[in-house]
Amino acid sequence: MTTLQDVATSTAGGAAGARRGRLGGAPPWLGGLVGTVAVIALWWILALTWLRDGGAVPTPDDVLVKLVTDFDRYIPSIKSTLWIAIKGFLIGNGLAIGLAILTFGIPVVDRIVLQIGVASYCLPIIAIGPILTTVFDGSTPQVALAGISVFFTTLIGTLVGLRGADQAALDVIRASGGGRIRQLRYVRLRAALPSTFAALQIAAPAAVLGAIIGEYLGADRGLGVAMVAAQQNLNVAGTWALAFISSAAAGIGYGLIALIGRLLTPWAPRTNVGGGS
Repeated sequence: MTTLQDVATSTAGGAAGARRGRLGGAPPWLGGLVGTVAVIALWWILALTWLRDGGAVPTPDDVLVKLVTDFDRYIPSIKSTLWIAIKGFLIGNGLAIGLAILTFGIPVVDRIVLQIGVASYCLPIIAIGPILTTVFDGSTPQVALAGISVFFTTLIGTLVGLRGADQAALDVIRASGGGRIRQLRYVRLRAALPSTFAALQIAAPAAVLGAIIGEYLGADRGLGVAMVAAQQNLNVAGTWALAFISSAAAGIGYGLIALIGRLLTPWAPRTNVGGGS
């Protein structure tokens, strides 16, 4: 009969094997570094050759100069977008995780919640953005779009984690007289943490994107508004600098959630999104 000790030993062995595999090869960050350098080199070559006449693609050094000289002017826009993205991230993910936990194990309600999640994923943000802007005032439309952008991913990640709990541990709880609540509290919630954090990693850049799209569709400040203004003024380097800031914000959010997940789930095996373990 499988015991919790056997399960723990098997899990520890698998994690140790994964660590040995990583140590035996190249560092996990090397691929990302090489890819980044290659993209910048290709960008530089294209900007100086084939795309030079159009003027739509500045060189990386032009973007860097613009970023440094105008960064103080971008700070209010950065703060506005980040605040909207954070609020949408917290609200959307809070609803997703809460609904997943509350409805798990209730088949009828579980299916309804899943259908709501699919509907939110299929909603065309470009289409509903103007409607939200017409109905609501202030930053509510942008926060709503950021929340919608993250809801489905986190809902699915949490449900997958809850359903993937170790059966042996569930049997132990059941044999000791525990019901669904105790299984959820002592086994399923812990089992759901790795996949939930994986979903939150994806949700962080999605929240930034949703906030910026909302600003594009109607706002008085933010990175989206600043990019529209730069485009209208034919400020090519400024547009690219703002795009770089937006990408950096999304990447920092992704990395921050990954770090928090690593600290809170040290037992979970690590899998790179772009490749192997």
